[in-house]
Amino acid sequence: MKKFPKIVFIGSTHFSLYTLKKLYIKQYNIVGIITSPDNPLFKNKGEKAFSPVKIYALENNIPFLQPKNLVNHSFLENLKAWKADIQVVVSFRILPKKVWNLPKMGSINLHASLLPQYRGAAPINWAIINGENKTGVTTFFIEEKIDSGKILIQKEINIEKEETAGELEKKLKKISAPIVIRTLENIIKKKIKSIPQKNIDFSLLKYAPKIYTKDCKIQWDNPSIELIYNKIRGLSPSPTAWTFLFFNEKKFVRFNIFLVKKIREIHTYPIGVIVFSNEMKISVKEGFISIIEGQIEGKKRMYIKNLINGLKIKENLFVQ
Repeated sequence: MKKFPKIVFIGSTHFSLYTLKKLYIKQYNIVGIITSPDNPLFKNKGEKAFSPVKIYALENNIPFLQPKNLVNHSFLENLKAWKADIQVVVSFRILPKKVWNLPKMGSINLHASLLPQYRGAAPINWAIINGENKTGVTTFFIEEKIDSGKILIQKEINIEKEETAGELEKKLKKISAPIVIRTLENIIKKKIKSIPQKNIDFSLLKYAPKIYTKDCKIQWDNPSIELIYNKIRGLSPSPTAWTFLFFNEKKFVRFNIFLVKKIREIHTYPIGVIVFSNEMKISVKEGFISIIEGQIEGKKRMYIKNLINGLKIKENLFVQ
C-alpha cells in the first residue's frame, strides 16, 4: 500500500533523481512526474536525449509529462487529472502560479542553499566562488517570488577548502532526500513549523544567478589568488572555468580548467605566463595557479602530465 499523500514530483537533473529514488523506494505515492522536454542536441553528441528523471519514470512505469509551456491548457488539464495532494520540486525551472498553487497541501521546493542566502539558479557554484565555508539545503513552500516562500527545514554542512562544485553537489544530494522526506512527514502529521522570509536586510544577501559561458572566463589579473582559485573550483566540473591559451601570439585555443592548486610565492613573471617544470603553472599576482586537470579545445579532459606531453610547444605560452 503506497503512502498518503498523492505526490507529483517535479525535476530533471541527477540531483533531482536522488530524491525521487528515495521517495519511490520508501513507497510514497508518486502519481506523476513533470520533467524537462527531450533534448535532441544531446543525442547528436552521443548523450541521452532524455532527462535522468524521465529515464527513471520509464523504468518504473510512473506517468510523466514533459511540458515546453507550463501554462499550456492541455498540460494543466493533464496535471489536474492526477489530483495531487502535494507537489515536490527539486532542481527545475520557475513554476507559474497555475502549477504551484494547484495542490491543496501546496508545493514544496528543495533549494541547495541556506535561504535566504543564495537565492537563484546556481547556489552551489556561487557558494564556492564566494569562498563560503558553510552551505546547506532548505525546503520551503513555493510562493510568488523566487525562493522567498516560508522556510520549512534546513540542514547545514561544511564546505571543505579544496572542494569543487561537483564534490559539494554530491554531498548536498545525499542530504536532500532525507530533508524532503522529513518535510513531507511533518506536513502529513501537521507538525510543520514554517518561518516566513521577512524582515530581511537585502543589502546583506548574496545571490546565485544563472552562470553563462562568458562569466566563466578567468581573469588572471585579479589581485587575489584566492578569488581565482575559488572561481575555478566553483565552476568545476560545470559550467567550467576557461581561458585562452596562446602560442607565440600567433595561435590560440580555448583551455578549460577543472582542477588546480594555488601556490603563494613571490616571483617576477608577468601575469598569465605559463611556467613548466614537473607541472604547468600560471603566474598571477600573489603566486601561481598550478593546473592539475585541464582540457585543450578539441582534446579530452586529462591530467596535467598527459597534457604537457601532448604539447608540441612549451615556450612562450601564456593565457589571457
